[in-house]
Amino acid sequence: MNLDLKQFFTHFFVAVFFALASLAYFYPVLQGKVIYQSDIVQYRGMAQEQEEFRKETGEEPYWTNSAFGGMPTYQLGARYPHEYVKNLDRAIRFLPRPADYLFLYMLSFYILMCCLKVDYRLAVLGALAYGFSTYLIIILGVGHNAKAHALGYLPMLLGGILLVYRKKYLWGFVLTAFAMALEIQANHYQMTYYFMLLVLVLGLVYLIDAIRRGQLKHFALATGLLVLAVLLGILPNAASLMATREYAAWSTRGPSQLTLDPEGNPMEQTDGLDTEYITQYSYGIVESLNLFVPRLFGGASVESLGEGSKTYEFLIDQGVPRSQALEFSNNLQLYWGDQPGVSAPAYVGALIVFFFLLGLLLVRGRAKWWLLGGAILSLMLSWGKNFPLLTDLMIEYFPLYDKFRAVSSAQVILELCFPILGILALKRFFDPSLEASKKIRALVVATGSLAGLGVLLFLSRGLFDFSGGSDPMLTRYFGEDVMQVIRRDREAVYIADTIRSLIIVLAGAGLLWLHVKGRLGRNLTLAALGIVLLIDLVGVDKRYVDSGDFVPERRMNAPIAMSQADQVILRDTSVFRVLNVGEGLNGARTSYFHHSLGGYHAAKPRRLMDLFDYHIYRDNRQVLHMLNTKYLIQTNEEGAPSVTLNPNAMGNAWFVENLVPVPTADAAIRSLDTLQVSRTAVVNTSDFPEYGSRAYVRDSAATAQLDTYRPNFLEYTVRNAHEGLLVFSEMYYPEGWQASIDGREADHFRVNYALRALEVPAGEHRVTFRFEPEVVRKGSRISLAGSIALLVLLLGAVTYRLVKRPPKETE
Repeated sequence: MNLDLKQFFTHFFVAVFFALASLAYFYPVLQGKVIYQSDIVQYRGMAQEQEEFRKETGEEPYWTNSAFGGMPTYQLGARYPHEYVKNLDRAIRFLPRPADYLFLYMLSFYILMCCLKVDYRLAVLGALAYGFSTYLIIILGVGHNAKAHALGYLPMLLGGILLVYRKKYLWGFVLTAFAMALEIQANHYQMTYYFMLLVLVLGLVYLIDAIRRGQLKHFALATGLLVLAVLLGILPNAASLMATREYAAWSTRGPSQLTLDPEGNPMEQTDGLDTEYITQYSYGIVESLNLFVPRLFGGASVESLGEGSKTYEFLIDQGVPRSQALEFSNNLQLYWGDQPGVSAPAYVGALIVFFFLLGLLLVRGRAKWWLLGGAILSLMLSWGKNFPLLTDLMIEYFPLYDKFRAVSSAQVILELCFPILGILALKRFFDPSLEASKKIRALVVATGSLAGLGVLLFLSRGLFDFSGGSDPMLTRYFGEDVMQVIRRDREAVYIADTIRSLIIVLAGAGLLWLHVKGRLGRNLTLAALGIVLLIDLVGVDKRYVDSGDFVPERRMNAPIAMSQADQVILRDTSVFRVLNVGEGLNGARTSYFHHSLGGYHAAKPRRLMDLFDYHIYRDNRQVLHMLNTKYLIQTNEEGAPSVTLNPNAMGNAWFVENLVPVPTADAAIRSLDTLQVSRTAVVNTSDFPEYGSRAYVRDSAATAQLDTYRPNFLEYTVRNAHEGLLVFSEMYYPEGWQASIDGREADHFRVNYALRALEVPAGEHRVTFRFEPEVVRKGSRISLAGSIALLVLLLGAVTYRLVKRPPKETE
């Protein structure tokens, strides 16, 4: 019991240290400030309508009309019943954002290290390495909170898996189940997917080892328990998972019915994203060396060099005012790699790379091989289109791989593997049973290899012209003389950071050398290594995320300023849509104030995107009319937003004279080229075979008035002397929307490729649409059952621990 108490206080004070370190890095949160995250501003625009609806009614809408003409809110922060795991997550992340995510990074990695039986001092060092890894910090700067959230729980989940394979079945099962539940609720399945690729590598290594040792029975038992633990962790998140799966099929992540592109050419048939979109962000093969040298390829797309830049000196010499020269040199286009743009390099730290290489030389057993295999796979996957042999294979044959874009982010697995093996290397290095000669040999090889790489990079700088893919465009803006100076600045940071990484490696190697020679004790060596590590990583992190990124809280509470154009539109109290021509489909500013045709999300509604690609971008106004696009926001000659009224917007609903059948989705979308949407509607009979060619008497006095609008409820008063077909300017979504006429359920169907339609009998009627998704009801019941099962598991494990002394630990 005394030992347990000592361990408890050790872990408690380590957690306190992580909290203090997180608050120290993001210290403006202590002043009541919040970090300005561009992606979160976009999210606020997308989610504004649902947030207002929650405040007014206390209900969850599950649908919004603020973005993309209307869509479910399943990927916009929807709240589901029985989200008890989310409450646990909030308790763990108790610090102000984004310090909460940094704390989670470090705490989770520390738990992993404890599962690997690493001394707490080394575990703290590893946690600092993982937490301050540059990529994990910069995603907090831009607002990729869901990604950060998911990456935070991955080490903990890995710890549970390793415990089970170490025959710590009970607690490994418990940790895996809870970590999986927390991981899934983080809601970034791409990160979880990449982690599962690492687990496959781990499983393969353990299987080979089990065959070699004759322990297949244990391997099968452990694997089976892990499958059960993963399933148990998934259950509490059933509502979110099921809703996401349902929406994905309707979004750009699902299959398209179209076979011809807007030009009439055959399209690549896939049930996911196309290859070009998936691999748009692909790491260059040589560019991956910025894991070791941060600004080898310029660093971020925009870097701040201030008065020390060659560009600043050049502009001053040209007579440019100092303020303008300084502003320009604080926004230099330094990145010259293969990707369209980056916020910062994915730098894991020169010292961690050194420790990783040391681990390849010193660490024995399974851990080295699955960590090395996972790191190599992660690196090759991140190359994307630059390594088509593997990428095309994964897209074509590996399940779900084509559902995710930005393959460069596959490097997150490498960023997990490097510090793990690095800390295992130090554990082995400080093992007194390891001969000093072996330590020295490993030190010499690792130091020589990285020092040789650094010297080679320094000497080979003449092989590069430091030109990037965007340079021709930049030359048109700035001129060739300025671009030549910018290239000199790119070379300068290349040289400076190469030397910097060399110094970091030599400092780490020197400290370990002094320890082997008996000049430094273990604790002092670890403390010194920790200082070098923080100087290395925090020094780079601060280039991209620092106190200057924080703003007063009130600014993030109202992150988008209302323009004069917005004010003009808001005077109209009817229900309509707005198209911001400048934003198109890629911006949520307009969504903050209006029902917008645009938005900001990686999984857009496929049919609306098709309408843009095939018609709206080609100025087919009929499509804008049928979507009830009453106002367009454009930029005037002075650069200010101006409003244009569309007098031909069809309104919320209208009667048509004809229903015309077409046999395919291609025919349906092509028919909009010439369709008079005020008179005719088109139905795809491959989806709705019960509807054929029909004609209706169109009464000029017929009306359809929208009386009640809520995101999830629409009520119309309809008057028509004849039976008619009523077309609504609302997006047809096959699940959840229920139509009724005078309180009686009625069938509605899709027309004009994307809209809802309903046959209404003659006379005056009350037509309603309610969004009551069955997937939420079913999923919530499963979530409740899963949460109860998790609680029972935890109580059972604690009871077992109290009444029975745990067996002696097995290696």
